[in-house]
Amino acid sequence: METPVALSLAARTPRLDDRPLEKRIGLVILATDHTTEVDFRRLVASDRIGVYVARIPYANPVTPENLRAMQPSLTAAAGLILPDETLDVVMYSCTSASVIIGDKEIAAAIEAAKPGAAVVTPTAAAVEGLRTLGARRISVLTPYTIETSQPMADYFAALGFEIDRFTCLGLSDDREMARIAPEEIVAFAKEAMAPESDALFISCTAVRAAGVIGEIETAIGKPVVSSNYATAWACLRLCGDQEARPRLGRLMALPLKGEWP
Repeated sequence: METPVALSLAARTPRLDDRPLEKRIGLVILATDHTTEVDFRRLVASDRIGVYVARIPYANPVTPENLRAMQPSLTAAAGLILPDETLDVVMYSCTSASVIIGDKEIAAAIEAAKPGAAVVTPTAAAVEGLRTLGARRISVLTPYTIETSQPMADYFAALGFEIDRFTCLGLSDDREMARIAPEEIVAFAKEAMAPESDALFISCTAVRAAGVIGEIETAIGKPVVSSNYATAWACLRLCGDQEARPRLGRLMALPLKGEWP
């Protein structure tokens, strides 16, 4: 029979830091999302900034009705991210649903669970990014159907942007949107950009556009903003990270102007 291992209690308790990391970003993402966590791990997470994720139910196809159906889950999902602890920023990662549900409605639902956190949506971040770049006339590329894209066109037009060209790829499954090859994103972006536009916006958090922003900007000679690229920029700036990263695209070299919406 083996002799039991003797256990002893340390003579003192360990000193605890206030937080494991200085800043906390919560992501509320779709159950089907392949892309947001990967982009935020590459663009945002660091020894200073932690990124924490909750997934919410979502059922394809991407239609206004299915997008709107996520709204009741937002408060509970935000509350599951480090329960009873504060977050600095919460980002809801669905561009088309942000249009359908509304930026203010999403903010209210998340603030109910995480009061005091700045709330970021891809649409609000894209608008802020485009304005920071000085863009008034834009071209837009979406992976969606025309039915799902129309509210987005109305959203940007209502905020004062002139849309020179709006291109839809006609997909209705966000898992397929996540499989669009990066070189195809670049090719379609070049076709989608109207010469008279000040900038190009590529919609959808599923689309892997954030990793090829610099390549597209070089090809078209104009600034490019994508959903995850814009939210990553906004989250970094809201967490006090002002480092210019021009290699990642023009917006990543700029500060956030004024107060967050």
